[in-house]
Amino acid sequence: MTREVSNLRDEKPVKVIETESLLIAYVEYGKAKGWPVILSHGFPYDAHAYDKVASILMQAGARVIIPYTRGFGPTRFISPDMMRNGQQAARGLDIIQLSEALGLDRPILGGFDWGGNASCVAAALWPEKVGGLVSYAGYDVIDVGQQRNPSSPSLERVYWYQHLFQSERGRKCLAENRYEIGRLLWNEWSPEWKFDETTYARTAAAFDNPDFVDVVIHCYRFMHGLEAGLPALQPFEDLLAQKPRITVPAVTIDGADDPLKPGGTLDHSGQFIGNHEHVVADTGHNVPQEAPQVFADAILKVRDWLN
Repeated sequence: MTREVSNLRDEKPVKVIETESLLIAYVEYGKAKGWPVILSHGFPYDAHAYDKVASILMQAGARVIIPYTRGFGPTRFISPDMMRNGQQAARGLDIIQLSEALGLDRPILGGFDWGGNASCVAAALWPEKVGGLVSYAGYDVIDVGQQRNPSSPSLERVYWYQHLFQSERGRKCLAENRYEIGRLLWNEWSPEWKFDETTYARTAAAFDNPDFVDVVIHCYRFMHGLEAGLPALQPFEDLLAQKPRITVPAVTIDGADDPLKPGGTLDHSGQFIGNHEHVVADTGHNVPQEAPQVFADAILKVRDWLN
């Protein structure tokens, strides 16, 4: 059952629907009979990242669903006893269960950051439930085993927040400084994007979720192999460790100025065995907000392949 919750005036109403684990809050654009799209955000972002992308797609006849991922905004866990986990299998399954709860027929999935990871996971594990994929950046499935090995020193410096979050000092730092950390990462990851404080504050409100810190900390500790995930999800993680190739039509995007992806992800192309195109945008990390037309065009390209 879907219901609406209060939202800021002059913004799209936020709806909530129940899945197996969550009450997922989401924003919807377009008509109920439109072709379905689910757009997923990452950390430290929220559903507003896709406002302009969704408007473009709505004009093209899409029904666009933009969920707040677990730990963000009005999304809540069903039970206080549930583990506040942020592992990739959980977030990928959230997308599939959201699609099923809304009765969507093989939606196109699009995402960046955590949302790109979750969308790739959903497409890799449940291709029969997914129409197509737009992923920033590349084949974004986390190799937990590989994460135990270091990257170059310059890239490790960019990952400072991940290292910080491995300690209880880091948990406290995030809890006390979530807004400052988010703003700092926006500036570092999108060095040429001139966003204003109103734009950032609108998103940062989503970090007030009571599960935000626990989910974020678990995500990065699980990613580095330092905390376990849910035992029931381990079979999915075992499959992901085998790097299953993605069979649905896919467009992958790189941001030319993204310090998290130096050199880009064109070398991931072998992981896509359906129709695939790779695009490089003149942006940093947050492609949907920095270049919404580029992201929307990628979704429309996948839509063309499906017709």
